Amino acid sequence: MDGTTALRVGWRRRWYAVAMATVAAGTVAVLADDAIRVAIAHPQIWLMTGLALVAGWITIVMLATPQRIPMVISPAICFTFAILLCWGLGPAILAQALALAVIAWRRRRPLAEAAQIWGQYTLAFLAAAAMLWLGDPDPFERDGPTHIASDAVTVLAAMIAWLLVFATVELLHAVVGRGTPLRCPGLRRVVANHVLFKAALLSMSPVLAVAAHINVGFVPLVFIPLYAVQRLARLSADRDQAARMDPLTGLANRAGLRNRFQELLADIPKSARPAPGAPTGLVLLMLDLDRFKHVNDSLGHDVGDRVLTAVANRLTMALPTTATVARLGGDEFAVLAASTDPGEAERLGSATLRALTDPVAIDGLQIDVSASLGIGHHAAGEDFGKLMRHADVAMYEAKKLGGSSVVTYSAIGDHNSPQRLHLIADLRDALLPTGAGQLALHYQPQVSLATGEVEGVEALLRWQHPRLGPIPPAELLTVAEHSSVMQQLTAYVVNEVVAQLAAWQAQGIQLRASLNVSVRDLYSDDLATHLARRLAEHGVPPSRLQVEITESALLADPSRVQATVNQIAALGCTIALDDFGTGYSSLQHLRRLPIGEVKLDRSFVAGMVDNPGDAAIIHSIVAMARLLGIRTVAEGVEDEPTRLALAAAGCTLVQGWITAPAMPAAELASWLVPRPPAYVTAV
Repeated sequence: MDGTTALRVGWRRRWYAVAMATVAAGTVAVLADDAIRVAIAHPQIWLMTGLALVAGWITIVMLATPQRIPMVISPAICFTFAILLCWGLGPAILAQALALAVIAWRRRRPLAEAAQIWGQYTLAFLAAAAMLWLGDPDPFERDGPTHIASDAVTVLAAMIAWLLVFATVELLHAVVGRGTPLRCPGLRRVVANHVLFKAALLSMSPVLAVAAHINVGFVPLVFIPLYAVQRLARLSADRDQAARMDPLTGLANRAGLRNRFQELLADIPKSARPAPGAPTGLVLLMLDLDRFKHVNDSLGHDVGDRVLTAVANRLTMALPTTATVARLGGDEFAVLAASTDPGEAERLGSATLRALTDPVAIDGLQIDVSASLGIGHHAAGEDFGKLMRHADVAMYEAKKLGGSSVVTYSAIGDHNSPQRLHLIADLRDALLPTGAGQLALHYQPQVSLATGEVEGVEALLRWQHPRLGPIPPAELLTVAEHSSVMQQLTAYVVNEVVAQLAAWQAQGIQLRASLNVSVRDLYSDDLATHLARRLAEHGVPPSRLQVEITESALLADPSRVQATVNQIAALGCTIALDDFGTGYSSLQHLRRLPIGEVKLDRSFVAGMVDNPGDAAIIHSIVAMARLLGIRTVAEGVEDEPTRLALAAAGCTLVQGWITAPAMPAAELASWLVPRPPAYVTAV
């Protein structure tokens, strides 16, 4: 809630409180004389009022709700409504005022709040009194079947009128007095539960009224069943609260969050429920405090608990009342909300991180708190566990990024999603003989900027899924590299590329082919052995084969990777360093590893014409590579100005749509003859 909205709600709350208190005071002013006369004539009223005060003091049941709307149930209404039935509106309103004052004192709430609630009760009592006036019941002096039935119907109508007005005023109080939106999920259910409790208590009032008329001494006996019911209700509420609430912070725990999810899901109208797989509007944010272990280790767990409590309070204050904040355990928190606005999740994420911007002050010590946050969106047909797993996956992706990052769940980034597992299984099937035709290699030419000749090609894998159609190459590699199927896929690529080099060699086409390997391949000695076996089997010179590795692969485990790279270089194959310049240790790779080619990352190439910084980086890399005797290849070259700029910088080869797209081997052979002269660059 922003400052303007909070100010507006504050003014509405004050005006509402004044209006309710005015209603109550005005009604009492009109009925005061009559109430005094009745009280003098019927001293039983004093006993009933005293019993209402006792009920307000010792039998209060408070039920916390997910929307943080307080619900206080007091049996005092049993006695005040009985006073209405026996002695009229004035004494009932005055007795209710005294009972509410006792309840406010017991709960340590301001009397102004009690006056506001008194006004709400007064409106309900006015409606009930109107029903009694219309029916003119006199249950104690008239008898006969007709009178008994009409009086019972009139009392029942008075109770219904009381409950209807009370429910209406409660909704008004939530919207105007608390600023809760009328469309707030669960609001109507909360009011309905409140009304249900009131109805149960009101149903005892006629019995008390009859008892008071016959012998008022029997009325206190009602406390025995009331107290027993209250104790059972309190024990049940305490057990339910303990099962759904985190004892340290007072927030919902995992069970409470699950229950709230089910409530929000049930709040979606049947007519508006989306089809399976479509978004429902429910979002779950999971955040994990960064470096919280250091707080516990250095300052102790007591300080850590105080930090967690402070974080819980900040989140509760910063987020809308419609959002449910929970602590899942340790330093993990969650926020569950429902909204039809697609951008609401991102706004909640921003508000959550802003709440943790300022340090937490503990005994004069300023403790910096930050968090990594993941967002999961619920789709129809999915359960709560799946939503939590999605948010959890996104949160750990955010932790990898660091720096109070926010990540929204994506199936592509989830290496363990059911969709991903199915794709891995399908990829294994595609590598079998029965899957022939699904996987294919396309080759993209690498053209010399000096001569315009095609000196090499890069082998790029394509997957035509029988059901999903073409799988994007990035997704294909992401699926494979996090599973053992990656090594099978690399073996397939090696077999196909070496066989194709042999076929081109038989046709008189002398090309160098590059293939990509993953870090998983570089961890095994099998790669070099497999390359040597296939090259010897097809009679292909090792110099015709180039192995591309990424700098991120080198950073994963340099010692293990370097051993495999040296073995491949010892075969006579060239080692190419892909995405060069994007890592922080590129220069030491050039010094330590047998690198024969560097590929200039497309992020620099695409901007070198318009961005002097990118151009300076390209010129520096090309000049350094030339001094080291290393070939340079610019990838992602899409236009003529970029090609000319690369030629001026002294780059060796270009690769991209300006030369040719990746194509099957048969198309490449046709494309090579004759060579278009337009690709020759004068230097």
